[in-house]
Amino acid sequence: MDPSTNLPSLSLADSAWGEAPPDPLSVPGYYDGLLWRRSLGFLADMVLVWALNAALVVAFFLAGVLTLGLLWPLGAVVLAILPVAYHTYFIGHGGATPGMALFDVQIRTWTGKRLDYPQAFLQTALFYTTVPMTGGLILVVSLFNDRRRTLHDILAGTLALRRTPPS
Repeated sequence: MDPSTNLPSLSLADSAWGEAPPDPLSVPGYYDGLLWRRSLGFLADMVLVWALNAALVVAFFLAGVLTLGLLWPLGAVVLAILPVAYHTYFIGHGGATPGMALFDVQIRTWTGKRLDYPQAFLQTALFYTTVPMTGGLILVVSLFNDRRRTLHDILAGTLALRRTPPS
């Protein structure tokens, strides 16, 4: 417990705050710069996913040549699910992808617990479904709520916060 705010520290792996997350007006540090941090974290993750994709394209191309094209369909499926699997694994495992962690962002449930894999998948699937369908315009939702939650956060019952809020 942080004695100055009477809120649990989010640096602990299993911390939870109960019914509602920290209020942005009383503890603004958890939400400071969140939108640009999430955006830059996503771009960093896309660079990592692109690098993984490039390595897998080479591997599946060579494997496809050796198997006379039999593994190319499998390669296409793997490449299609890689971004969803990447985000689901890292958010479900540690609460943040490497890009999010680089920019000090974590994803928690509304009650402050770490996401399990089904909820991480739900949040990721909602992101990859709603954002392309609306050309990214759905992310504007985050500009109109005080906790900077996106639509996929709201629908999945999740919340993005700074890992280490400034004092």
